[in-house]
Amino acid sequence: MKNKRYCILSLLLCTWLGSQGQTPPKSTEVMDYIEKANTYWQTKNSAEVNAFWDNAAYHTGNMEVVALTKNETFRKYSEDWANFNQWKGARSTDKAKWKYKYGETDEYVLFGDWQICFQTYIDLYLIKPEDHKIARAIEVMEYEMSTPGNDYWWWADGLYMVMPVMTKLYKVTGNKQYLDKLSSYYDYAESIMFDKKEKLYYRDAKYVYPKHKTINGKKDFWARGDGWVFAGLAKILKDLPVNSPVHKKFLGRYRGMAKAILDSQQPDGYWTRSMLDKDHAPGPETSGTAFFTYGLLWGINNGYLKEDIYRPAALNGWKYLTEVAFQKNGKIGYVQPIGEKAIPGQIVDAGSTANFGVGAFLLANCEMYRYVTR
Repeated sequence: MKNKRYCILSLLLCTWLGSQGQTPPKSTEVMDYIEKANTYWQTKNSAEVNAFWDNAAYHTGNMEVVALTKNETFRKYSEDWANFNQWKGARSTDKAKWKYKYGETDEYVLFGDWQICFQTYIDLYLIKPEDHKIARAIEVMEYEMSTPGNDYWWWADGLYMVMPVMTKLYKVTGNKQYLDKLSSYYDYAESIMFDKKEKLYYRDAKYVYPKHKTINGKKDFWARGDGWVFAGLAKILKDLPVNSPVHKKFLGRYRGMAKAILDSQQPDGYWTRSMLDKDHAPGPETSGTAFFTYGLLWGINNGYLKEDIYRPAALNGWKYLTEVAFQKNGKIGYVQPIGEKAIPGQIVDAGSTANFGVGAFLLANCEMYRYVTR
């Protein structure tokens, strides 16, 4: 009777585990993916590149690895990059010429794609505090906050680029204006590109339905764009005080997105480039999938998402990242190239890689490591 009862309990346990998705990986396996992917990228790419968003997005992933592993080689790579860029983004010193619409030249100091680098500079400062590491970040962001405008974040990507800069600088300086402006700038972004019904973000005002539609007439939510937002929300919730007046607002948006993300995942673990129309640009894509996987795992690890509900999706996303996106030599494939939308007919395959996609892969795997070592 005792053995029979044991068998029944074992069967029930196996059934429950099967319903929750595959068995979580071992911590050594996850770390192996992290080290191979990061080593491959750093040995193939010089640290001496500009501080624009794509390079800087990789470094947000690298610094997550540094925080987890304390690997000095990985840390030095980011510090070499910061030194090469003089701990600045866009380098203009004439505030009268500073701009914040799209631009890749040095006068676009207030454009978020030139501000994401400050995340890594602050992280390096926290490892070894030296004022020069964050002097430019404070100068730029405090000037921006002194202006009357609130329309700085007019595209979804910008929420990942700059929201965490605001919370990180709040933690460093104690200046509550960073949280006030974070809320104000976010409210503007939400007003022009958030779909209240779907709980997702259009990439920017050009893509709002019904002005813009997929090839099948559906709403077009670009996976990487929503990935930027979801990962950005996780990053700021990490740094926001729970008693902050804006904590509840951001947590609500984060949880709403999590449900929408769960509902749009494909059976093989990835998200298609157009989240609600899998036929618009079919097939796997890594950067959006990695940001979603990171955000889901972060929520589980920090008690903001219910594990029994979100664990299968997180594990399935991780399975795609490590079994399909990850190549045997450490290269990360299936990354949609730089762009702003899902493009029908665009080829994205095992050879498609990019710095920001590697950064997203590292974020997801660092959070998976934390999950399996809790």
